[in-house]
Amino acid sequence: MEAIFLRYSYDFRDYTGASQKRRVNYALGQLDVPSISALQERVLREPAMFARLLQYLTVPVSEMFRDPSYFLALRTQVVPHLYTYPSVTVWVAGCSTGEEVYSLAILLREEGLLERTRIYATDINPESLAQARQGIFPLESVRRYTENYQRSGGKRAFSDYYTAAYDAARFDPSLCADVIFADHSLATDSVFAQTQFISCRNVLIYFNRTLQDRALGLFHESLSHRGFLGLGSKESIDFSSSAGRFDTLARSEKIYRKVT
Repeated sequence: MEAIFLRYSYDFRDYTGASQKRRVNYALGQLDVPSISALQERVLREPAMFARLLQYLTVPVSEMFRDPSYFLALRTQVVPHLYTYPSVTVWVAGCSTGEEVYSLAILLREEGLLERTRIYATDINPESLAQARQGIFPLESVRRYTENYQRSGGKRAFSDYYTAAYDAARFDPSLCADVIFADHSLATDSVFAQTQFISCRNVLIYFNRTLQDRALGLFHESLSHRGFLGLGSKESIDFSSSAGRFDTLARSEKIYRKVT
């Protein structure tokens, strides 16, 4: 990880050790490399090999309307406050292949907010960002997405938002017409934008405490006065250095509000 940082400036040094070991060992088999030392040599010499390894280090796994109760809580407890702003800025940090971005765009459209909302969707994996821009997802996953959407308080037929063809579902491009997809690392980069709502779910679980504190500090700085933060179901600000800087809005859904 130190070698990757020095060669490519991607910083995985404060990701949790157990998770790193699992991913690297899995990558050895997938990339047909006999040992970690051999992998390091190839990664340092071949940028294309690092690009391949990056797909295993970043775990680009997500689904639309994942944890439906989270999105239902956004509709009922966060959206009413977002209405009070003349314009809204949302940051989806660690957006992976875009499922969370399209979920939020659908929710905001149904709540009449999308037209005055700018969404920043960031990730460190350029391949994931490229997939997110396309808005094309496996058709076999859409049934699960539909169930999640319905349980999250969806107001229309989910099929209204996509066109199915060739075993894939292409989502309405207008949903992300004002989305800016950009490279950003929570480990090395600074404050991204002044926002009213940040959603960063199932990312912090891969960070050690030092990096979690750094990311939460960035979120606090990026949020406007009394802005909102959403985390993953297994994540929390409790016991972090930012614990006193947020109020808990919905504990089980892991939605928080900036204190100052």
